[in-house]
Amino acid sequence: MSKPLLMPARRKSSDGFIIVAVLWILGALATLATIYSIYVINTATALAINDDRVKAQALVSAGVELTAYQLTAAPELPPRGRFTFRLGEANVGVEFSSESARIDLNTAPKELLAGLFASIGMRRDVADGLGERVVAWRTTPAAEIQDTEASNYRTAGRKYVPRGGLFPHVDELSLVLGMSPELMEQVSPFLTVYSGQPAINVIAAPSQVLAALPGMTPDRLYAILAQRQAPRPDLPAITALLGPAQSLATTESSKSIRVNVRIQFDNGTQMSSEVVILLVDNDAEPYRTMSWRDDVDGTSPEPRRSAGDR
Repeated sequence: MSKPLLMPARRKSSDGFIIVAVLWILGALATLATIYSIYVINTATALAINDDRVKAQALVSAGVELTAYQLTAAPELPPRGRFTFRLGEANVGVEFSSESARIDLNTAPKELLAGLFASIGMRRDVADGLGERVVAWRTTPAAEIQDTEASNYRTAGRKYVPRGGLFPHVDELSLVLGMSPELMEQVSPFLTVYSGQPAINVIAAPSQVLAALPGMTPDRLYAILAQRQAPRPDLPAITALLGPAQSLATTESSKSIRVNVRIQFDNGTQMSSEVVILLVDNDAEPYRTMSWRDDVDGTSPEPRRSAGDR
């Protein structure tokens, strides 16, 4: 009698499901591993950036401290200067200048403000009107004048009126009627609220600020710039070249100093900061920080702190 043929055992249907589940789990684990590796890389990068920022803050502070030391040790305040040093795997360059090299929004007369607006190409009558509006913004006028100036803003569709007090920051100038973003971008580098002087320092002021002085002509401007290039500028000669603008010019530096610190790390990272300090006498600290702005890798600077807001 012949033996019956053996039939292969049927594979359970659950076996296929288990294989698919295992493959799915392996795929999920691979995805999680990839995500985790990206997270680790990003975390390491963020820590490296933060480490550079912490070092940069310390280097900026060192640059400011060295600037204050040099200025307080000098027999008289220099209008500007520069120096370099190396510390913490970075090269640091420091430039400083008297804040009176800029036009103070809170103390400059209308003629100087209008001169700045005219020097960048604004029509003279328009520049004069804008200069008046800047002065009106910072001044507490009589009630009837305040109503007139306020009505101008309301007519223009503004939901605010002039402050009637000092500018706490240069950026507030953008609120003055007649100012535009383009104009603000052009004039901001030449303005300040930390000088406290109506006159400008003609030894440190940039050419755009010198051009704002009343009666300044191209010939006078070029002559002053040429005199400043001498190893020892002839101060009486520069003063004589100012002509009618002598009352709004000075060769003395203010105690407010703008310090620009640029940092180049060995790993290629670049950072920079701009700090305004006020030198003080007979105090536990040689200076006070009025403004601190950081600029990382060319991004727009953001205010860090300001202890000198008015």
